[in-house]
Amino acid sequence: MSVKEFLGQQAVNVAVGGHYTLANWFDAQGKPRTFACRTSRVSPFRMMVAVPVVGKVGDRISSYFGDFGKLDGHISDTTSGSFLLELAMTTSMREKLATKLTWLDNKQKDPAVRESRKHARIIPASSHSILTFADGSTRSCFVIDMSATGVAVSADVQPQIGMPLAVGACVGRVVRPLPHGFAVSFIEQQNRNDLERLILRTPHPRSAEGAGPPARRAGRSRLLLLQRVDAIVQADYRGRCVDEMEIDLAAGFQRLDALACKAERGGELVRIN
Repeated sequence: MSVKEFLGQQAVNVAVGGHYTLANWFDAQGKPRTFACRTSRVSPFRMMVAVPVVGKVGDRISSYFGDFGKLDGHISDTTSGSFLLELAMTTSMREKLATKLTWLDNKQKDPAVRESRKHARIIPASSHSILTFADGSTRSCFVIDMSATGVAVSADVQPQIGMPLAVGACVGRVVRPLPHGFAVSFIEQQNRNDLERLILRTPHPRSAEGAGPPARRAGRSRLLLLQRVDAIVQADYRGRCVDEMEIDLAAGFQRLDALACKAERGGELVRIN
């Protein structure tokens, strides 16, 4: 079945987090590689799943979701950053899944339970972003969840702890590995209302079959500072220094970019020495 046909069928639009493995996809130790994923639309027969590595039509999938348990099947269609999983289930298993979907659909209509964390985690409606490394290379990634202080992602690379990188437009460092990905702590706390705009990006059109080394951007590269750099910004008026301020470029480059070369106090940003 195609994705277009499935979207016309009766199903429940529900976001349930889980993890999956692709057939013939292994890590450096030869063990099956596991990635994080999240459903977007589910029926007792098939489901749309947002993923960091899409695979190809016909690939066997083994998955696990907290609300559904272990589910196996194969990919029948793909879109950018998602695949349609045809579920291999017995009749009794489909009946149980249908009952669970009805319960989840009703639960979604209830008020959300408040998050107990100091900085609540957000599960975005769109699930993908771009990792940018210090050498300018990029990689698509799957956003597990995010907050004002950091983001959890899954990708077909596993950076070392302490590695600086950017997730979308937010610069940070890898702070710990996760069972199906890794956590990044931002250099600067972000505005919760800006998270989706800053982090989420359209994924690269890459599948497990065509996955290769991180992509390098062609042409002129945008300046991306992944380590703290202290600098003095001098406001110049008709050849006379009228003001100076010290800035941290790694923490403040987004503000400088957003201000389109305008200094915070209203004068033109002439140069950075």
